[in-house]
Amino acid sequence: MRIAHLGHAAVLVETEAARILIDPGAFSTDWHGLTDLDAVLVTHQHPDHLDPAALPTLLAANPSAKVYVEPSILLQVQSGDLPSLGDAQALAAGEQTTVGDVLVTAGGGRHAVIHRDLPGIGNVGYVLRSAGEPTFFHPGDSYDTVPSGVDLLAVPAYGPWAALKETIDFVRAVGALEGFPIHDELLNDRGRGLVRGRLDAMTSTRVVDLRGGVTHQF
Repeated sequence: MRIAHLGHAAVLVETEAARILIDPGAFSTDWHGLTDLDAVLVTHQHPDHLDPAALPTLLAANPSAKVYVEPSILLQVQSGDLPSLGDAQALAAGEQTTVGDVLVTAGGGRHAVIHRDLPGIGNVGYVLRSAGEPTFFHPGDSYDTVPSGVDLLAVPAYGPWAALKETIDFVRAVGALEGFPIHDELLNDRGRGLVRGRLDAMTSTRVVDLRGGVTHQF
């Protein structure tokens, strides 16, 4: 399994028979211009995970890509709050789909609480499994779901909904062999280094830095 972190929450996952992009949001442009995608997955409606301006262009350049989104996103498309996402399908918590040789399982259901005065929204994390490959988990914006058997974890490094103590406990609970920080565009390099250092020192997960377009073979 080859993994590329394309900025903030955007992650490209490649296996022998699948090329999957997760969370193409507005805090990154590294995913712009991608082609030959088999699927695009979106964890929730926030623009740092779903760029309403650039995503339609990406989908037009990948007409055969399947699009799976957290269910409330389709309601926003129907109301006109989001542009058309083509033949996008909802993938709710507990549901599965197959993309090439990859089984995608959605989990969770709710975005982490930012503040009690803000309305809650949906969020699904995605577990990607393929025979002979590591199992990968992208949680979106929530630490509530802890799937079993995860080898590789995308770790939200910072968000207005999380504290470092929660991040450490989440990584410990998942217990992945390896991980890499995502959701980091609100941090400077000093902050990124602090989070990586704490995770390395206080969890059993080996943390890899994939910034700068590095593709890592897991």
